[in-house]
Amino acid sequence: MHFDLGEAAQAILDTARAFGARHIAPFAREYEASGTIPRDLWHRAAALGLGGLYVADDHGGTGLSRLDGTLVFEGLGMSCPSVASFLSIHNMVTAMVARHGGHDLCTEWLPRLIAMDAFGAYCLTEPGSGSDAAALRTRAVRDGNGWRLTGTKAFISGGGYADLYVVMARSGGDGPKGISAFLVQNGAPGLSFGAPEDKMGWRAQPTCAVQMDDCPAVLLGEEGRGFAYAMAGLDGGRLNIAAAALGGAQAAFDATLAYMGERQAFGQKLSDFQGLQFRLADMETRLQSSRVFLRQAAWMLDQGHPAATKHCAMAKLHVTDAAFDVANQCLQLHGGYGYLADYGIEKIVRDLRVHQILEGTNEIMRVIIARSLLA
Repeated sequence: MHFDLGEAAQAILDTARAFGARHIAPFAREYEASGTIPRDLWHRAAALGLGGLYVADDHGGTGLSRLDGTLVFEGLGMSCPSVASFLSIHNMVTAMVARHGGHDLCTEWLPRLIAMDAFGAYCLTEPGSGSDAAALRTRAVRDGNGWRLTGTKAFISGGGYADLYVVMARSGGDGPKGISAFLVQNGAPGLSFGAPEDKMGWRAQPTCAVQMDDCPAVLLGEEGRGFAYAMAGLDGGRLNIAAAALGGAQAAFDATLAYMGERQAFGQKLSDFQGLQFRLADMETRLQSSRVFLRQAAWMLDQGHPAATKHCAMAKLHVTDAAFDVANQCLQLHGGYGYLADYGIEKIVRDLRVHQILEGTNEIMRVIIARSLLA
C-alpha cells in the first residue's frame, strides 16, 4: 500500500488546476453575473479531453478511472466549484450514453458530447420527489417505435442550456423497477423550461425546471433499468461533487494562509496568534483527511468493491461537510473582508453550501450508510 499519486496522476491534477487558473478563475465572477458559461470554455476543456472523462479511448474518450476523475474535479474546483460541478454533470451524461446507448445512439451523440459541441444535462429530481427519487411521476408511454414523456423535473443544472437531456421517467408500475432512462434532444416538441432559478450559489450554472408535454424521447438502455442506471451514476457523481468541494475549500484555505501572513492586528501578524494557528492546523487536518477518504472511495469504485456505494456515500458526506466548514472558517478569519466579493471567499462559501444537498442530501448519505451497516 502506498499513497503517492505517481507521475501520471499528479500530471492530471496539475493540468486541471492550471487549466482552471488560466481559463476559469479570472472569469468566474463574470459567469456568476451573467448566470451562464460561454460555450467556448467547453471547447477548450474538450481539447484537453475533459468532455469524455469516463469514455474508453477506443470510443474517443479519455478513459480515466474514477480516482483520476476526482483529481480533475479537485483541480478545477480550486478555480470555481460551480463550473467544475457543471462539467461533472456533463460527464455523467456522456458516460451513461457510452455505457447504455448502443451503437446507434453512441454514433449519433458520443462524438458531439466528447467534443462538447453538445452539452449534457441530467433530469432525475422532481418537485414532489427529491430525496425519494424512486417515487418520480414523469410518465413515459410508447408511441410506435418510440416514446413520449409527460412530466416536470426540478432544479436541473443546464435546463434550457443543454443540448441533450437524460431523463428518468416511469414506463411501468410503481417503484424503482418501473423507471426507465430516456434521451430528449433540446428543441423537441413539447419540451419547455421554467424561469431561471435565483440561487444562493452555483450562480454561473443556469438552473431551471424542465417540462415535458407529450415530448418525443428515445429509450436509453433497457426498459425498467433506469433507476439502476441513475443510482450507479450517482456513486461517481458524489465523488466528483466532493472533489469539487475539496478544491474550493483548498482555494479558500490557501487564500487565508496568505491573508493571515500579511494582515496585522495588535502589532502582530494574524498568523502569529497561537489560537489562530490552532484553527489553521485543524482545517489542514480536515482537508488532508478528506482527501485520503475521497481517494480511497474512488479506488473502491474503480475496483468494483462490494462496499463502494457505502464508501462513496461516506466520502460525499464527510468531504462536503468538512469543505463547507473550512471555507466558512476561512471567511471568518478574513473578518469583514471575507464578506466582500473582491476577496473571493464568500463565493466559495455560497457555492459549497449546495454540495451538502445535491447528488443526495447528506441526510440521505447517512441513510445509505446505515442501511449498508444493518443489511
